[in-house]
Amino acid sequence: MVGTRAWADPSEPSRTRAWSPEREDAPARERAGPSTTRRELLGFATVGLLAYAVDLALFTFLRGPVALGPLTAKALSFVAGCTVAYVGNALGTYRHAHPTGVRPYAVFVAVNIAGAAVQLLCLTVSHYCLGFTSQRADTVSGAGIGMALATVLRFWGTRTLVFRTEGRVGSWTG
Repeated sequence: MVGTRAWADPSEPSRTRAWSPEREDAPARERAGPSTTRRELLGFATVGLLAYAVDLALFTFLRGPVALGPLTAKALSFVAGCTVAYVGNALGTYRHAHPTGVRPYAVFVAVNIAGAAVQLLCLTVSHYCLGFTSQRADTVSGAGIGMALATVLRFWGTRTLVFRTEGRVGSWTG
């Protein structure tokens, strides 16, 4: 979107010059938009799928050939998946945010633990409160509805708490 903007120049008060939202001095509200959010969603989803694959593969390996217990295997695969997701988002999706130190990673892990809690809560409510006890119902509530809600929470948390950028107007609008 290209338009004109009047500049308060005492020597030429009526002069206008063209500007676009991509210009460095354009307001943050004008620079960020739906295409930025779409790019972030696509990058976030791609990194998330890779992290999920690492989590699943490592969990399967640790439970199978290594013969670890389910909770130990899941804890280790969860940390590995979180690490892959953090590095992928830091170097890819949110490379412009330049996170430093241990704090962003710790907040990222906390956001992911909150996402896991949302999935468990959906499964708990469906299975124990609503009485939907079949394997299909557990899959729909935990891996379907729970995963969808957890992904929304993770995207919001990652975007606003971990890789926040100055000048972003609102956490959902870009």
